Amino acid sequence: MLKDTGERVIPELMNPKNGMLLEHYARYHFAVPYTHGRVLDIATGAGYGPQILLRYGTGIERVVAVDVSEDAIRYAREHYDDERIDWRLADGADPSIVQQLGMFDTIISFETIEHIEQDFQFVDNLYRMLKPGGVAVISTPFGKGRHHPCADPFHVCQYTEEEFRELMQRFDDVMFFHQVNETIEMPVPGKKYWLQLAVCRKANEPISSRH
Repeated sequence: MLKDTGERVIPELMNPKNGMLLEHYARYHFAVPYTHGRVLDIATGAGYGPQILLRYGTGIERVVAVDVSEDAIRYAREHYDDERIDWRLADGADPSIVQQLGMFDTIISFETIEHIEQDFQFVDNLYRMLKPGGVAVISTPFGKGRHHPCADPFHVCQYTEEEFRELMQRFDDVMFFHQVNETIEMPVPGKKYWLQLAVCRKANEPISSRH
């Protein structure tokens, strides 16, 4: 059994109406329209996400589900295995991950970047793994910023909106959304949100080659 650290979302151990569980489900459902071809779910955790993408998505050829935890990959194989899913052990901040996993049409990265000290390297890895024209959907909780103590012991930091936007500048085109409970939408001025999401596109051709 995968250990419940309080940070992991493990549907089998949670009330189906648990708010955190429903928020995580909502992010995968949000990602479905952007998902096609060869898909990477990085930091897949317990492994329920790829099943949502495959159940509701169209045009998905294969999902590569990656985690840095051997226990998580083992649990995911036992509970969510599917012939269309490849379960892989890998570190998202390792520059060699591009060579290990190859290229993808879609990348999903939910609540990952705040756990990684080498956050700019991680984002660069995601960009390099995207095929031209590909889309990455990335989320992270709002926080006080890099230089403020983080109450969550599992997080390196929690980003301000400005810091998250700075990280996403590696991509060629980005749309930002905010989430509260199960609602994900374009930010409404004055409304309180808990998480921020970015839908990031890689250009079909290098920006420098355009006329």
